[in-house]
Order: sequence, then C-alpha cells, then structure tokens
Amino acid sequence: MWQIYAPEGAYGTADRKAFSEVITDVYADLCGLPRFYVVVVFEERPAGTIWVGGEPADNFVRVVIDHIARQVDTPALRDLTMEMFEATMEPFVKDRGFEWEIHIDETPIEFWRTQGFVPPPAESEHEKRWAADNAASEWQGQDAHVWSDQFA
Repeated sequence: MWQIYAPEGAYGTADRKAFSEVITDVYADLCGLPRFYVVVVFEERPAGTIWVGGEPADNFVRVVIDHIARQVDTPALRDLTMEMFEATMEPFVKDRGFEWEIHIDETPIEFWRTQGFVPPPAESEHEKRWAADNAASEWQGQDAHVWSDQFA
C-alpha cells in the first residue's frame, strides 16, 4: 500500500492513474505479485497542512509504503528497492519540482488477510493463480498455520 501525501491539486485524475499504474507494474511485472495486492491512496493536503522542520512545506510530497506480501530482507535488496522506487516516483515528483521523502514499513504477513482469505505463500501455484485471476479466492491449505510453518 502506497499513501501519497501531496499538495492539493498536484495530481489530476490522469496523473493519479498513470502514477498508480507504474507503481502497480513494479510489483506485478518485476515481482510477480497479483495486481490487486497494490493499493495506492492519494491524500491531497491543502496549503498550510504539511510542515517540515517547523515550516510550511506546500511543495512537498510524502510517500509512505507498507509492504506485507514480501519482505525486503538484505541490505543490497533494500538499496535496490529504494533506488527502484525513487526512479518510479521521479516523473511524478522530482521532475515536477516537488520536494519529497519516502519510507517503507514492513507489516508481518501474519497480520494480513484479503477478502477474508489468508494469502497463499509467495511464488506458490496458488499465488500465481491469484495473479492470473487478479482476484483472491479460496485455496487448499489456507490455514493461518501455513504462514507460521513457512517462516518458522
């Protein structure tokens, strides 16, 4: 999930669509995740509501990312992830003259359900089916213990 806090009017509908599509493409095309795993929320902030260092920052975009389906578990992969996301954001942030900041949180996968289902294990046939269907569905072995067994 990406939460993009931006000045009011920074992104029109076409911009939001294009921005969310390139974000989704990173996860779906490069990581093989189902497209519906990617949620992008644009939070427009009126002038005078974003402050950085005690000063108004009306030209500032803040991106907060919450990863659940995958964890970025090595320093090299973390660096690559940040570089990839900075490049993904560049046309929508840097190239438009905005100041920006980005960070990623990682929620333990055990604290996640989608449409009431425990998501299938990473890169499993069930996850590939979810990606092909672009929808969550019941799958054999979806007990919560699947996750604890897999990551124990």
